[in-house]
Amino acid sequence: MIPKIRTGTDRAFPLIDYLFGPGKHEEHTHQHLVASWNGFAPDPGPNPERHQVAKLANQLDQPVKALGKQAPATRIWHCSVRTAPGDRHLDDAEWATIARRIVQATGIAPEGDTAACRWVAVRHAPDHIHIAATLVRQDGRLAGLSFDRRKAQAEARLIEKEYGLRQLNPGDGTAAKNPTSQEHFKAERTGRIETPRETLREAVRQAVAGAATEEEFVTRLREAGLRVKLRHAPSGDTLGYNVALPGDRNARGEPIWFPGSKLAPDLSLPKIRRRLDAAPATGAPAPDDHTARAGRSAPAHCRRDAAGVVERAAAVLDQDDDEAAAHLVGAGEILDALAQTSPAATRAELREAARAFERATRSHVRAENADIRALRSAARGIVHAGSALGRGEDGGATAMVLSTFVLVTLAAARWHSARGHAQQAAASRQAADHLRSAYQQAAATPMRTMREIGRVLPKGERLRHDTTIRTVLGSTGNPKGPVPEHDALAAVLAEAEKAGHDPKALLEKAADRRELETARNTTDVLVWRIRRLADLPAHPEHPHVRTAAGARARTAPAQARPAQPTPPQPPAGPHRPAPRR
Repeated sequence: MIPKIRTGTDRAFPLIDYLFGPGKHEEHTHQHLVASWNGFAPDPGPNPERHQVAKLANQLDQPVKALGKQAPATRIWHCSVRTAPGDRHLDDAEWATIARRIVQATGIAPEGDTAACRWVAVRHAPDHIHIAATLVRQDGRLAGLSFDRRKAQAEARLIEKEYGLRQLNPGDGTAAKNPTSQEHFKAERTGRIETPRETLREAVRQAVAGAATEEEFVTRLREAGLRVKLRHAPSGDTLGYNVALPGDRNARGEPIWFPGSKLAPDLSLPKIRRRLDAAPATGAPAPDDHTARAGRSAPAHCRRDAAGVVERAAAVLDQDDDEAAAHLVGAGEILDALAQTSPAATRAELREAARAFERATRSHVRAENADIRALRSAARGIVHAGSALGRGEDGGATAMVLSTFVLVTLAAARWHSARGHAQQAAASRQAADHLRSAYQQAAATPMRTMREIGRVLPKGERLRHDTTIRTVLGSTGNPKGPVPEHDALAAVLAEAEKAGHDPKALLEKAADRRELETARNTTDVLVWRIRRLADLPAHPEHPHVRTAAGARARTAPAQARPAQPTPPQPPAGPHRPAPRR
């Protein structure tokens, strides 16, 4: 159940006229009162005449009019209360009880207070009601509405439980502001898939990811195609910023500006500056000589580095320390960097993961001394390296960092749950689901290659690595032969051994992590962790393994191969026909 509160400076008539009218899209049906401050306020009914609406509005406005010029500027309190999709439809009596509970909880009409504010509850749809109240009490005093939004939410959680409705997670006031209904209607009207507020929020987050200076942050905003307006003090110091989407204008043709703080609590300029205080060194990190000799691309190199940094963040989260709050912010920057540079195959899932995890980065926990420079440097490296191709080394490195990031989101869910942060914990789990989907797409080819390598290893070598796996992991495989589930892990151990590593020691090191217990596929996590620890190429290669397409191309008979293109022929002369092809 979602209560949404707004206040206004108008008198009651415009709001009552809207509630009993047809709606902006003819969506209002069977409009009627379900409850009121005295139980017998006049009900205009469906599609009423103007004088019927005015009669009810005038009764609501009487305490306001009695104050004359002393009436407050803010006079109207409006609360819509909506059930969640899939909830049963409540009847009028149930909605009437809910309305009385909401006005009592928020201070509009405390129980037994006969001089409280006047209010009405209007129902014009099966799944919600609107409560309209005037903010001057009948005794002439102003309503006491301290923390009314928080109190309405708390009461809604109790109502959900008592009425058997879907139970939403309680908030803590750190969530980003949702788009208004007007913004949604405008987006539909203009053909946008989302509101400008949501588009701008994502763009600003991506501009912050790994930015080293305030100037770089502003430059990135402009490079993303946003309109940017800086607010300056008389001294010339920058106080804040506003952003707008090109073409998004109001009725007067003016750009619709959003200050950063209205996009999300952590996107105000002062809070962005706190992140920039932990800025990485300027300049995009370049692959070192070893990486260049190994033939690794810059995007792949930066993703490999990010995997190690993210894994250390997961370890911090598992320590259950308040310093983890800052590491969540840094991890969120890496995810934003991945989302804006990811290949097409994973871009949609990574954008959804970043949007969900954004909620998990905000809470009331403050970490004053946490060092997140490594996380911000990793994000900066990914952004400056540019878009990955999504195949070969890039694809393997993307799979490597995503496999690790799933563990971070699960650790974040545990950390938030331990502190009662229900919304953040749910957002972390939602991000994990999107990351798993993106991982499956990125890892499909390299994991298939590693499984093929494992299957064609010499029998004695394969059995030796399989024994190591069962010993370290406590697996109960068939001692007479290799376990198919270990194909990829055996392949990476064989590769690491050829590179001079001790397979057993390497596997023990990779498996000695608490967060591994939460992985759905332990083998996949170990494969990528070993590849990173042993500094193996993210995309495996093996001279004895041929892909199905390559094998078919090499073994197909000559006559079955596609015909070679016919070389260009000289143009036909006037007495010579063109050659037949």
